Amino acid sequence: MAVGFLAAATVLAACGPSIAPEGASSEPTAADPDALQAPTDESPSGEITIWDRSGDLFNVFDAAIAAFNEKYPDITVHHEAVDIDAKLQNTLITGSDVPDGVFLDDAKVAGFADYLWNLEGVLEPYVDDIAQQKVDVNTLDGGMYGVPFDLNPGLLYYNATALEAAGVDAATIETYDDLLEAARQYKTAVPAAGPIHLEQSAFLGQLQLDMYASQLGTSLADENGALRIDSPEYAQVLTFLDTVQKEGLGTRAEYLTQSDVGALESAKQVFYPWAIWFSFAPQQQLTETFGDWRAMPLPAWSEGGARSGAMGGSSFVLPKDGENSELAWLFYEFLMYDEAGYTAVYGPNDVYPNGLNTSVPAYEPAADPSRPLFGPLEALGGQDLWAVAVEAGRQIPGGAPTPAWWAGAVDYLGNDVQRMLDGELTPQEVMEQSSAAIQTNLVDRQ
Repeated sequence: MAVGFLAAATVLAACGPSIAPEGASSEPTAADPDALQAPTDESPSGEITIWDRSGDLFNVFDAAIAAFNEKYPDITVHHEAVDIDAKLQNTLITGSDVPDGVFLDDAKVAGFADYLWNLEGVLEPYVDDIAQQKVDVNTLDGGMYGVPFDLNPGLLYYNATALEAAGVDAATIETYDDLLEAARQYKTAVPAAGPIHLEQSAFLGQLQLDMYASQLGTSLADENGALRIDSPEYAQVLTFLDTVQKEGLGTRAEYLTQSDVGALESAKQVFYPWAIWFSFAPQQQLTETFGDWRAMPLPAWSEGGARSGAMGGSSFVLPKDGENSELAWLFYEFLMYDEAGYTAVYGPNDVYPNGLNTSVPAYEPAADPSRPLFGPLEALGGQDLWAVAVEAGRQIPGGAPTPAWWAGAVDYLGNDVQRMLDGELTPQEVMEQSSAAIQTNLVDRQ
């Protein structure tokens, strides 16, 4: 499934100057040595090495190579399944056998920026049509270091069959206060229920916290790296989570572990605020409640507020030491910005016969609500998830680069959120304590 940054981020320093637009000289100037220039040959040729993680997306991208070669028959793609988290950092540092292009979690782009081409120039024709949040997370010091791939809008998944049986109208849920009220109604009807998912993994809990904060237009740090956890926005999110726990309105479990699935299948857990990629669960794991689930935009934090936030995401980066990075750019340009390319990625294929439905494209012309790239989901009762997710994606506020220390913050913020859910800390203590620890142990040591 398409899951963004589910592994530790690196702690490499990041920097990079802005560059000239596409169409400038093919030779980097002294002012912008990190600028990637697109090939100017009418029939570019050569070989490129592309790294992707093994799994479903590797197979999707692998299948799309044939479509790429219809446009660029003289570029040979060596597609390799690699443990990127284990291998990329040392490869970039040593400069040995460096790939031309790499699939990378958005959380890690800033940390590797010293080793990557600045893509601002080659992306210039497309950037106005890329979701702002994806532009922001890939932008650092005036440069853009990743080709945005997926948009992972947060959605509220809910068991429509169970709610209807309990007399709870999901259509009334527009704000998080409405969600709390619906959960209270459901618990009254089903006393053993913990209707709302509370994530027990410190890592995924922090990732979900990012989603909630994203709705409010904030994140752990701003574009300059300054912490902003101790803020009214985080107080609002943490107070909501604390309320769910204290009122017994939540099921606390790790994402799709046995206890989590059991609560979902027994209809004790009926609300799941999560990224679009939760769609994997009703399709693959929730056999007893298959067809009972639906998706809607997340509730807003206040009336009229954004109905979605970003939870994870990935992009493609081009290392400066790659032998043919300019040809790798053509590969990613085709996959993301050419209709034949993004249709090959998101449309029906051998891996996803109904189309890749665990994210939506970050490129807005590809995310056309009237031209779905994947079909309705039987696991969601035939719902058109494409339309729901595309609209939710358009409501995600802009963001900021994910700091290189994000994963290290789990030891503080992620764990403190869990301690709050254990009843050991208040929301204010989580903000104050984790902010101080992250500043001292991570930010100040960069």
